[in-house]
Amino acid sequence: MATKKMPIRNLAHERQLAIWLLLCAGLVFVMVLLGGATRLSHAGLSMVEWKPLIGILPPMTETEWHTTFAKYQAFPEYQQRNFGMSLGEFKAIFWLEYVHRLWGRLIGIAFLLPFLYFWFRGAIDRRHVPKLAGVFCLGALQGWLGWYMVQSGLVDRPDVSAYRLAAHLGLALLIYGALLRLALGFLHVPQNAAAPPPVFQNAARAVLGLVFLTVLAGAFVAGTDAGLTYNTFPRMGEGFVPAGYWALDPAWRNFFENIPSVQFNHRVLGIASATSIGLLWLCAWRTTLSKRACTALTWLFVAAIAQVGLGIATLLLVVPVPLGVAHQAGALLLFGLALWTDKEMRPA
Repeated sequence: MATKKMPIRNLAHERQLAIWLLLCAGLVFVMVLLGGATRLSHAGLSMVEWKPLIGILPPMTETEWHTTFAKYQAFPEYQQRNFGMSLGEFKAIFWLEYVHRLWGRLIGIAFLLPFLYFWFRGAIDRRHVPKLAGVFCLGALQGWLGWYMVQSGLVDRPDVSAYRLAAHLGLALLIYGALLRLALGFLHVPQNAAAPPPVFQNAARAVLGLVFLTVLAGAFVAGTDAGLTYNTFPRMGEGFVPAGYWALDPAWRNFFENIPSVQFNHRVLGIASATSIGLLWLCAWRTTLSKRACTALTWLFVAAIAQVGLGIATLLLVVPVPLGVAHQAGALLLFGLALWTDKEMRPA
């Protein structure tokens, strides 16, 4: 039986591609943090128009600023939440959302131009071209999805849909994860070590899925402002499970719209993620894993402990913006480390 030939790798080219993709992943990391800051500062609805190609320049004159402010005053956020806001106060939230949108354009350029350069130079193996093109398409979809999310807060209530917010964050995680996964693949050099036992491979995949689900649950906490209530830990009200967990009908709505349920679910998923990571780390001491796998798993365990601490502090202090952004950064770091661990647990 003929054996399948492995493609010849150009390690110099792959290293260049990995550095480029890691830089793009770093830009996405910052983008998500900017998005979190705009959400916590209620700045996301300050730009009421979407001009992806011609909306690069901000207002340049005082007249343009007054025109832009007048457009904002016609929408619910000004009328219901920020009535009487001064032009100076408006500029503060406008600039945050403007930088957030501009950063998205920067990511598109930082990905597309090097991609075309490497492609035309023949530095990208044809197997990887569809994957990289797919990442770019996801980025374009993310821009549209961001505006689709903003539109939900420009109708009746000055709050974006929690469902659209979760979809926006979920797609950002997929893009971030795809960039990291491709970069790790280019950097990966097989080691002279036995493949991890199948149970470890399956456990690493399960942990990765659990971390992803926990981050998505956090998006519903943000979308419903659930972090502003039940600011105690570990109890919620008079018990560990909040009263009114099943208050909404039909029952499935409680998982996404009921504030006590949304916060409780995020707590449980966060603790489950940290516990699963801790158990996997402890079990690793009883088997032989590669040095890289042990290193990845150890960093994942440390990050999980830090993230739980950040989450509790953010909750107890009623979600101050710096801590909220730090907690979001911790979620991205944890997800990235879970991806790395999963990669190292796979057979070479």
